[in-house]
Amino acid sequence: MNEHDTPLTRAWVLHPDIKSDRARRDAAPALEEAVSLAKALPDLDVVGAEVVPLPRPHPGMLFGSGKIEELESRLKAADVELVLVDGPVTPVQQRNLEKAWKVKLLDRAGLILEIFSDRAATREGVLQVEMAALSYQRTRLVRAWTHLERQRGGLGFVGGPGETQIEADRRAIDEQLVRLRRQLDKVVKTRDLHRKARAKVPFPIVALVGYTNAGKSTLFNRLTGAEVMAKDMLFATLDPTMRQVALPTGADVILSDTVGFISDLPTELVAAFRATLEEVLAADVIVHVRDISHADTEGQAEDVRNILASLGVLDETPQIELWNKIDQLAPEDLQAAEARAARDEAIFAVSALTGAGLDAFLQALTATLGAAKTRETVTLRFDQGRARAWLFEKGLVEEERQTESGYALDVFWGAADKARFATL
Repeated sequence: MNEHDTPLTRAWVLHPDIKSDRARRDAAPALEEAVSLAKALPDLDVVGAEVVPLPRPHPGMLFGSGKIEELESRLKAADVELVLVDGPVTPVQQRNLEKAWKVKLLDRAGLILEIFSDRAATREGVLQVEMAALSYQRTRLVRAWTHLERQRGGLGFVGGPGETQIEADRRAIDEQLVRLRRQLDKVVKTRDLHRKARAKVPFPIVALVGYTNAGKSTLFNRLTGAEVMAKDMLFATLDPTMRQVALPTGADVILSDTVGFISDLPTELVAAFRATLEEVLAADVIVHVRDISHADTEGQAEDVRNILASLGVLDETPQIELWNKIDQLAPEDLQAAEARAARDEAIFAVSALTGAGLDAFLQALTATLGAAKTRETVTLRFDQGRARAWLFEKGLVEEERQTESGYALDVFWGAADKARFATL
């Protein structure tokens, strides 16, 4: 039983392996990830999972009729109530499959949304999830009923009594989205104030990023002693958590644990969760935590790099790679990982669980942060008020003098802030 003692929903996971899809992922690890996603929801009992080879998606049903019948008998025999399709399913395909199998169906985006709504803890996280869910729902409004009793008089060209139910639903969703966006703006402003206050603290920010389930929260807990949820499930963390940590040298840093990245994140969610990754943009050092024991560790690392690039994280921000979970490697793989880490000063083979390798990483982090911050004098003209305000807002100015043509500011900054200042 789950924590609320409600009966678990019997779920079946399908990964359509579409041969015509150029961006096709390796089917076995993809299915394994989809099952982990499903298990991240506490009220689901995953009773079966399989890869479904598919030459190309069928527009109306996704799968061919023979496959649909074959799956129907399997789902019926296992008393399945919910089918999770690891990929996009159009509203029409969803309706047709639910009718054929007599089950509820969720596609990958729907499942990730469910997990996000289950996990979001801060006010901003909750609002972001609601907005993403509404955007997703809006695309799911299909003309299930086109017969006349669903019309409320008139031709439906104008709002009000003549509109169809779908149009009314869309309007209601749009109004709700506008309301949420206003609330979110207020929350983001408050968070902005917190960030400005933090910018005045002379501590560098170290952001932990990585593919979901890479062990960031376990590492965060070990380094900070904080009890951040660190369960072995995807998306265990959905809101950046910040803690002050003293490094071995005694220097203080702010450590930020962020939401895990994932491949094929639905568009609605990328937009909705960009804000939860804003801390990464302010980081002085980015620590990329990798699950080196995962079969597709290279693919996951590539996904993380792509998301960082899309967020606008600049190459100038120093990055350290932590090859985590070495405690799960076979002896020869462990040897290879340690040999590779020894050759590359930006890679460390560690175990967040046992603490192995963390001392060397912390020393390197201290050195990187030392190198990352420099004192310089910046000269600005009187008309460069925006750039001057930004430097003060970020808490980078140690002293300011007025000159004949403008200002001379003594700043103490890292490579990321310096690069960002150059774009102003």
